[in-house]
Amino acid sequence: MFEPAPEPDPAGLGPLRREIAEGCRVLAARRLAPGILGHISVRVDASRLLIRCRGPHERGLAYTTAEDVRLLDLAGRPGADGELDGGYTPPFELPLHTRILERRPDVACVVHAHPRDVVVADLAGLPILPVVGAYDIPGAALAADGVPVYPRAVLVHTPGLADEAADALGPRHAVVMRGHGLTTAGASVAEAVLRAASVQAIASISLSIAAAGGTPRPIPEEDRAELPNLGSGLNLGAAWRHELARLNEGELP
Repeated sequence: MFEPAPEPDPAGLGPLRREIAEGCRVLAARRLAPGILGHISVRVDASRLLIRCRGPHERGLAYTTAEDVRLLDLAGRPGADGELDGGYTPPFELPLHTRILERRPDVACVVHAHPRDVVVADLAGLPILPVVGAYDIPGAALAADGVPVYPRAVLVHTPGLADEAADALGPRHAVVMRGHGLTTAGASVAEAVLRAASVQAIASISLSIAAAGGTPRPIPEEDRAELPNLGSGLNLGAAWRHELARLNEGELP
């Protein structure tokens, strides 16, 4: 269904380009980034990153291919010869990615998505709390660590705005962007995308609780302390293989 990049990859980054493209398609399959909005970046070295770019035949995240993933420097210039050939351009919100990657040496991947329930929950005054436990153990840990809010509903297209968003994220791994979407960070594409899925799940559950007349409340601290770390083999490895299997079965929006 999805064709590989037809051109040679002089930078030798083909597998990572394909991984980012798969991550974009998972975002779409999970309805975290409907339509054409959203992007994933991965640090390549101190001055370059791979990121999903805009192309002349844009079809949206659900149809991202490795060809749509281009190597750029931190200013949005081609990171190697030919990287912006074919009419490709950096996403408008490139500074959001570069500012976070510059500040966070622990982060290799930045995901920016537009999950509807995250936006609605925030506008309804519902923060992302650890309202679940064993239902989503990594999500419970993420929420317990805190998911801050960047309070401006703007397109983060300038270094100044990106610095504000990066300040809001701070040392954490997810930030809600009011009236806009969500940005997550991780050591890999899988980790950052699955964190976005966890935030969306908690937001959706919180909205359902409120719709039923309840108030979302964190689970007891003693219950959180009992939640085991199931390890990356399950939390990342198996979970990501599941997401990719869904893509292969054509489970797209």
